[in-house]
Amino acid sequence: MQLDLNLLTALDALLEEGSVAGAAARLHVTAPAMSRSLGRIRKVTGDPILVRTGRHMVPTTRALAMRTEVHALVQQAHHLLSAQEELDLAHLERVFTIRWHDALATTCGAALIAAVHREAPGVQVRLIAEPAVDTPELRRGEVDLASSAGPPSLPDIRDRLIGHDRLVIAVRPGHPLTEGPVTTATYAAAEHLTVSRRGHLRDHVDEALAELGHERRVIASAPTTAGALQLAHDTDLVVTLPDATTLDSRRQLGLTTLPLPFELPAVPLHLLWHQRHDNDPAHTWLRETATRVLEALFPPHDKASPK
Repeated sequence: MQLDLNLLTALDALLEEGSVAGAAARLHVTAPAMSRSLGRIRKVTGDPILVRTGRHMVPTTRALAMRTEVHALVQQAHHLLSAQEELDLAHLERVFTIRWHDALATTCGAALIAAVHREAPGVQVRLIAEPAVDTPELRRGEVDLASSAGPPSLPDIRDRLIGHDRLVIAVRPGHPLTEGPVTTATYAAAEHLTVSRRGHLRDHVDEALAELGHERRVIASAPTTAGALQLAHDTDLVVTLPDATTLDSRRQLGLTTLPLPFELPAVPLHLLWHQRHDNDPAHTWLRETATRVLEALFPPHDKASPK
């Protein structure tokens, strides 16, 4: 027999009121309709539920035993199906998993954690590394928020453009490139290092150089920005990377920053999340908090459009 969950609401009212008329009035239905519901409940449970004693009806032993559980189930159902309550950050307890590029996590991770903890001390943040290959972690619910240099290709992934980051050159102090103005020719002639979690030895910089009739020599790749910057510090390798998201790391290592001698499009920064979180108040708060933290990296004119 298919169970009608509306019978739980009727059963709860019958057990609370102790009469068909009282339950009918409580649920704003007619007494005959409630009487029919009681008949169906008796058929489903195999128990009379309410029995007459003189002029009154009293619950059976089984009805008394299930009354508390039935009431709790009905209250839970009302809570699940009712409009969402106002978000209470002071008492929110939740774990958010964030997958950001390592440079972004290094630069903004501390500020994000501090902002989250200040407003919602019961919330925990998991910052995880980007994998070597693209995975559907957002779709599977394993990641709540991610970063990307481009908009999503899947229709169920939402995105927000945070800003654009210009590319700069980072080298060790005293590097030959620091001895004079950097030209496209001197830049291309240097030994280079790429940043690629997949180990790629070519990127869009090589494409831009090829259009100008130049070719650079890439002799190594590093899987993370932190590793690439350390290699640039310890060798004569030149690394080309986003400015704002690596500024603190470059300063800590004492690296010298030089401008690119040719034009390259600025690198966009997008936040990504799955559409299941669109109407989640807690996730909305997380997105807004992350947006404020990340936008602090960029000058106002860099937040909406590239240079």
